[in-house]
Amino acid sequence: MKVIFQFVCGSLLLLLLAFPCEAQKVIPLYRGSIPNSKPFTNEEYSNKSHSAVFKVSRPTLTIFRPVKGKANGAAVIICPGGGYHELVIKREGSAMAQLLTKYGITAFVLKYRLPNDQTMINKSIGPLQDAQQAIKLIRKNKDKWHINPHKVGILGFSAGGHVASTAGTHFNHAYIKDKEGISLRPDFMVLVYPVISMNYSIGHKGTRLKFL
Repeated sequence: MKVIFQFVCGSLLLLLLAFPCEAQKVIPLYRGSIPNSKPFTNEEYSNKSHSAVFKVSRPTLTIFRPVKGKANGAAVIICPGGGYHELVIKREGSAMAQLLTKYGITAFVLKYRLPNDQTMINKSIGPLQDAQQAIKLIRKNKDKWHINPHKVGILGFSAGGHVASTAGTHFNHAYIKDKEGISLRPDFMVLVYPVISMNYSIGHKGTRLKFL
């Protein structure tokens, strides 16, 4: 199993080196005040390898674009997992984004807020708000980023799969202040080992405790 894992990781690294994407750009998810937030001190930090981030209270969107002339108009919002305790931002974020660009897909890594009673008025809707805002931003900037507004999907790992699946099933209710007439419905979902139940028998206990 270890040999297979090393082979897969090595193959992924070769792919990333062989097919470079354009330099990524990080933008704040909201202009001005962040909805559903309390006055707070930013305590976000990452681990030594910068592979995970903790206590996220200021959401961002990191844009990974295919090399010039390769974009096919499709866009995917990536929601890293981490049990709502952290965001596995490298393995389940930037690495996946770089891979998607090889196929002409513009990828957006969503650094969504982690549920926290100290920074949010209602922590149960914070991540969903951020997912809806990401969908809105991408469709609003479709011409700037060369996106087909009918090919905007969302991909999530683990707790990020919960964010993605919620965005894909609760799109009829806007949890952001102004959607500007833009549809918040993702055109497709990709759920990778997602948390899609809070039931005690099949749900992930850590995610449930952090979320509820």
